[in-house]
Amino acid sequence: MSGLLALLDDVAGIAKIAAASVDDVAGQAIKASTKAAGAVIDDAAVTPKYVHGFKPARELPIVGKIALGSIRNKLLILLPAALLLSAFAPWLITPLLMLGGAYLCFEGGEKVYHLFKPHAHYADGHSDAEGDPAHLEAQKIAGAVKTDFILSAEIMTIILAALDPAASIWMTAGALALAGILITVVVYGAVALIVKADDVGLWLARVGRLGLTRAFGRGIVKVMPHLMTLLMVVGTAAMIWVGGSILIHGLHEFGIDQPYAGIHDIAYAVAHAVQSAQGFVEWAVTAFFDGVFGLIVGLLLIPVVTKVINPVIGAVTGKSGAH
Repeated sequence: MSGLLALLDDVAGIAKIAAASVDDVAGQAIKASTKAAGAVIDDAAVTPKYVHGFKPARELPIVGKIALGSIRNKLLILLPAALLLSAFAPWLITPLLMLGGAYLCFEGGEKVYHLFKPHAHYADGHSDAEGDPAHLEAQKIAGAVKTDFILSAEIMTIILAALDPAASIWMTAGALALAGILITVVVYGAVALIVKADDVGLWLARVGRLGLTRAFGRGIVKVMPHLMTLLMVVGTAAMIWVGGSILIHGLHEFGIDQPYAGIHDIAYAVAHAVQSAQGFVEWAVTAFFDGVFGLIVGLLLIPVVTKVINPVIGAVTGKSGAH
């Protein structure tokens, strides 16, 4: 009997340890996920364009297939790569993170640049109204999954850098997997709501029994274009801010104290000149200057990417590079 009680006590102890580990994994996953805000918002802003031109009945299946591809990207390719990186080349994490930060700055800077100097949009060789719909759908999904791979790589690298480096490989793997799944569910859940909002609004406006219901439906239809514009603006701002912050912190880790120290001093001085909400003010000032730095870097990278990197990619692959 005493042996059974001892066994039960051991099982209870193991269960407590397992529960604590799950809590630690979940806590680290959620905390790390917030660090990837810029790439996450950009992912949500980019994806709806891939369902444009298809019948409403195909929109959710397309979003679902892209989400499944995103899960495969994160769990089958990027997660093992991140674990190998963490185990055998942790010194590469900061440089890769800075590379992703530079990419975010470039993406955001390019969008800002084209607000003031719009460029022509060229067709990708076919119209959604032409050809086999199933083939066009497969092409769109493949293109979306490729774009997602780039954004997911940024997200997973940011999450990896935010995790406790002293954590075990299983804790790191669990946190990365949980954060990747959580982000995918949030992003593509939001995308599904966005792409179907017009249909919901039209349905309410058409079949609503109450005038208030029909008015609400018409309001959804009118608001959605503005919401998409707002999402693009917020996504661009988040990319520039997060990218700038990653680069500044990366430079600081490599022993280059500026602009990190200067921004910290300014934010601290401004926050302590204000009598209330000092923590928020310090964060806001820091985010502002991180964003300014990120925008400058992004704008400087535009000619580098378009005049140097893209031609090199085109020469090597026989295709035009990104952007």
